[in-house]
Amino acid sequence: MRRARGSWQWLLAIFTLASVLEVVFFGQLSAFLPLYLPRLGVSEADVPAWLARILALAGLVGLLFLPFWGALADRYSRKPVIVRSFVVHLVAGSVMALAPNVWVFGLGYVLTALAFGNTGLMTATLAERTPVGRTAFAITTMNSAGPIGAFVGPLVGGPVYDRFGLPALLLIDVGVMLAVIALLALGYDDRYEPRRDRTLLAMALEGPALLVRSRRLRVLFPALFVVIAGWMAVFAFMPLAVTALYRGDAPGTAVGLVSGAAGLAALAAGPVVGGLADRVGQWRVLFASLAATALLFPLPALAPDLLTFGILWTVVTGIRSGSFGLSFAIMAASADVAHRGRVMSFAYLPLNVGVVVGSALGGLAASANVFLVFPLAAALTLAGLPLLRIAQGQPVLRANE
Repeated sequence: MRRARGSWQWLLAIFTLASVLEVVFFGQLSAFLPLYLPRLGVSEADVPAWLARILALAGLVGLLFLPFWGALADRYSRKPVIVRSFVVHLVAGSVMALAPNVWVFGLGYVLTALAFGNTGLMTATLAERTPVGRTAFAITTMNSAGPIGAFVGPLVGGPVYDRFGLPALLLIDVGVMLAVIALLALGYDDRYEPRRDRTLLAMALEGPALLVRSRRLRVLFPALFVVIAGWMAVFAFMPLAVTALYRGDAPGTAVGLVSGAAGLAALAAGPVVGGLADRVGQWRVLFASLAATALLFPLPALAPDLLTFGILWTVVTGIRSGSFGLSFAIMAASADVAHRGRVMSFAYLPLNVGVVVGSALGGLAASANVFLVFPLAAALTLAGLPLLRIAQGQPVLRANE
């Protein structure tokens, strides 16, 4: 059993399971928060603006603390910093479940920003233990947790939301987080050798310095900012598009079905994209995925009914899903082992910035017409492609830099 605990396959399994359950939590929040805000006293017309404020503030808070998670992991140990994320989810979920108004609920949501940084650390740990020829497969498979969680979370949570409300759903998630904390704390051995040669503050500042010093990373990260901002501009407001087309008394179930179908498509596409990237190259597959996504993004806005919208959204999400996992694999490959942990602790920096920018832009578009977020997402995705091409041509960060 101890030997199995040390294998890369076992590590992949428990990291993927933990990531799935984390995304179930976030997937349910993303799907049902726009629907729940009116129950907290927000008018229907103000929902896009409130949603943008909550998401953007969470992204900003995440940015402020992000440098310290990698530094803490480098100085002490990666495992406690990874487990910390799920403790935060437990606390934040409890606050949101018991929130009496939108202000307290928003505070609980903002607390989730203190959970950022775990995916990068898990990716770095997995990349160091996985054979070279299986790295893209392992990282893409772990990142397929997003599609799995996006499939399971809203699909299972929709009927619960319609019958019992979001607070009951969040309390279930809190119980799940307890189990995840136990799994990660006891389920694998942390082999990482901490560094004690510098102060915590110096190590925290060293991470951003690496991103600036590396010619590839200082272009790659802004490119991903733009691409992810496009995705967040549409993803955050998709439930409002569903409710605009839906005619019935179970909106949570409708949103859950659309989100679940899209998550299932992404789940099927993830390992396929990872395996293809191992064969023909990560960059080539990333460009193809993003270009196809940009071309397809405007189509759901033209859907005449919910069924057509659901089909188109499923296709877009399936094609888009592989590029998210590949972006993590490319980040990990853009630095050598000596720098990878610190670089990957910033893996969610593009997501944080993308949430802030994408939510703000998406909120403006959705306040006018929720379907405007789809062409906006296409434009932002296309804008990121030239930057990614420049980043591809830059050298990998090495130990002597």
